[in-house]
Amino acid sequence: MLVFSFGMLMLYPLFWMLMSSFKDSNTIFTTAGQLIPRTFTLENYVNGWRGFGNVSFRTFFGNSLFIAFFATAGTLISSALVAYSFARCEFKGSALLFAAMLASMMLPGQILMVPQYLWYRKLGWVGGFAPLIVPYWFAIQGFFVYLMRNFIDGIPKDLDEAAQIDGCSYYAIFTRIILPLMRPAFVTSGIFSFIWRWDDFMSALLYINKTALYPVALALKLFADPSSSSDYGAMFAMAALSLVPVVLIFFVFQRQLVEGIASSGIKG
Repeated sequence: MLVFSFGMLMLYPLFWMLMSSFKDSNTIFTTAGQLIPRTFTLENYVNGWRGFGNVSFRTFFGNSLFIAFFATAGTLISSALVAYSFARCEFKGSALLFAAMLASMMLPGQILMVPQYLWYRKLGWVGGFAPLIVPYWFAIQGFFVYLMRNFIDGIPKDLDEAAQIDGCSYYAIFTRIILPLMRPAFVTSGIFSFIWRWDDFMSALLYINKTALYPVALALKLFADPSSSSDYGAMFAMAALSLVPVVLIFFVFQRQLVEGIASSGIKG
């Protein structure tokens, strides 16, 4: 009962936002203590979906899906390759490189913002999607490398040895044996990566300067205007819609997510 009560307390702001998206925008804060609206309206969803400056929210959703999909694909492929090299391939300096990767996980993201921005500006990437996608194809997130390496360590090395006797190379062992067995770790990493890229506000704020290229996380702030009136109803409506992909992915892959966390050695 205590856990249920605590869970409802944590979910109350989400319920309040969802119910407020069906209220008249002018009455959201005057009836803030009333969770269920007296009359339901879809006007906020219509106004929010219309977007800004001839750019509908469908464009913003498409941008977010594009960024999240390709960044997640790059994260999974590159992290799996690096994790396999740390777990199965013996080479000079591997322990030092792995320690450096773990140390990089402890660096706050704010420390890297300025040097990364200067680097991407010299490459001519600022103003487009490249800074939000390309780096993730080079295993820049040590968390996923660590997760997959722990999972691979749990796979018996006897399978590798048997494959080597049959003449398989390291690449064949990875693609034919290790990769098919990594499905739980792949699903876990994919869910986390997709959610993080979908919710990434700061990176989009730094590198994207055209409204037509805004992802959802950045476009939502356009509804709030400190110098004029803010359409909080439309903002809550689009914020509620932005949660749909994340919630669907979580419920569809919930069992694989739990299995991947439990078998990767990162359970609390």
